[in-house]
Amino acid sequence: MQEKHHTSLHFEKELQEIKDGLIYLGVLTEKAIQQAMTSLEARNADLARRVIREDDEIDRLDSEIEERCIKILALRQPTAIDLRFITTAIKITGHLERIGDMAVNIAEKALLLIEEPQLKPYIDLPRMAQLVGDMIRNSLDSFIRGDLKLADGVRRTEQVIDDLNEQIFRELLTFMMEDSKSIHRSIMIMQVSKNLERIADHAKGIADMVTYMVTGECVRHRTCPAP
Repeated sequence: MQEKHHTSLHFEKELQEIKDGLIYLGVLTEKAIQQAMTSLEARNADLARRVIREDDEIDRLDSEIEERCIKILALRQPTAIDLRFITTAIKITGHLERIGDMAVNIAEKALLLIEEPQLKPYIDLPRMAQLVGDMIRNSLDSFIRGDLKLADGVRRTEQVIDDLNEQIFRELLTFMMEDSKSIHRSIMIMQVSKNLERIADHAKGIADMVTYMVTGECVRHRTCPAP
């Protein structure tokens, strides 16, 4: 996407502040996911509680960025690409806030799992966490650059996450069938996996909004080919 320069330097500054705010919000959500997963793997309850506590900052930034966008819509009345940029930013901040909520959900499950003997080594979950972190980072990079190729890569990665989530579900189902005592822990691990899968959905949602911003085309319900 060709960058547009405005006659109003103040307007340019306002748009840059929104970009900067979204990047920072993305960093916070990615950090929350990493810390939530570390708390699970290292059985660190203090770290899990920190993720839950620090979600307030993600919520605050979400509201702040949204208010800035609404103010620009009201006062600047942007058109064309600027209008799509602002409406896309509002959607993106909502996706990032919900990703923060998913990280909190993982941290809460970690607190419960820490209290019980570990059911199995965590192998696929850390891989999922790494991939969704990459998806968040790449989706925001695609937004800042207007990079459709990068956005398409995010959408393709979602299928990898879906496959890993299904694989974890099947494996844990086997555990539950073989030992009824593993049911409670298996369900909680499934919920962690499902939260990571939902994070991937939100990252894909950001990538979809980038395509809308650049082209004006809605691709939210388009099925992407397998990677």
